[in-house]
Amino acid sequence: MRAEVITTDAVIIGGGPCGIFTIFELGLLDIKCHVIDILDRPGGQCTELYPEKPIYDIPGMPVVSGQELTDQLMEQVKPFGAQFHFSQMVTELEKRGDTDFIVRTDAGLEFHSKIVIIAAGGGSFQPKKPPMPGIEDFEGTSVFYSVRQMEAFRGKDILIVGGGDSALDWTLNLQPLANRLTLLHRRDDFRAAPDSVKKMRELVTSGKMDLRIGQVTAVHGDAGQLTGVTAKGKEGEFDITCDTMLPFFGLTMKLGPVADWGINLHENLIPVDTEKFETSVPGIFAIGDINTYPGKLKLILSGFHEAALMAQQAFRYINPGERLLFQYTTSSSSLQKKLGVA
Repeated sequence: MRAEVITTDAVIIGGGPCGIFTIFELGLLDIKCHVIDILDRPGGQCTELYPEKPIYDIPGMPVVSGQELTDQLMEQVKPFGAQFHFSQMVTELEKRGDTDFIVRTDAGLEFHSKIVIIAAGGGSFQPKKPPMPGIEDFEGTSVFYSVRQMEAFRGKDILIVGGGDSALDWTLNLQPLANRLTLLHRRDDFRAAPDSVKKMRELVTSGKMDLRIGQVTAVHGDAGQLTGVTAKGKEGEFDITCDTMLPFFGLTMKLGPVADWGINLHENLIPVDTEKFETSVPGIFAIGDINTYPGKLKLILSGFHEAALMAQQAFRYINPGERLLFQYTTSSSSLQKKLGVA
């Protein structure tokens, strides 16, 4: 199947706080961009690992949670209309000319871009997989580690494995679509939001879904199609009939395909200069936790600073020969018009 081709000024790889703020800095310079992230929502580590954890070092915000910061950033970049592409990973990055890049994802999208910004934190989030033989035979057909389109699960006999926010969120979202849904967790105690746990237990009590306590020990099926699993609990082994399994065992950080893009690396980080935050490949930039330079501090606010300086060089690549006029949002009527506050 031919890849869907999208042409844009800039591709941002990573939808965490630094990637989102990059939209703002590029938008002020009329640079259009698309954002790609392996997670199913914006925010990166902030929303996936500690959505309710307080952050105390964001300027002007004495305290803000990871989710609140992400929400505020998303509101801030609304005027610029950036498009987000979630639940997919960049698999290829090809340079064809000075300002001509091709970026491909595992979801079949192909971006033609003038510049690329890597804002992928410590790398890409990869799902932790159940440690059982043969599960890879079912991956992508009846075993999934993320939900890209809810409608694809309509009418399925779904088994969700896990006890965190992702497991409970998708339990509540997919239960109305499923023919039958079972939640399996190793203990009758959950790490998810209390309200989600309460709603799940109400569904169990009303007979609209099943809750089983135990751990998956084997998967059954043929030709990539799951027919059920065997699990083990305190009372011994038991079988669960299902044609779809969603294991949510958390995420791990890996550099992933970045290592294959021809960019110089140092201890799994990307060296950049401190003027443009450009990598060893002209036109490819790296900001946030994934880059390294003398004096680097892995702070969100540092990534914001890097995004601002990076955008100046990005403008020069995208608009060669055009004069860059530096303006302040507090006094520039043209910038205020872009922001919708003039």
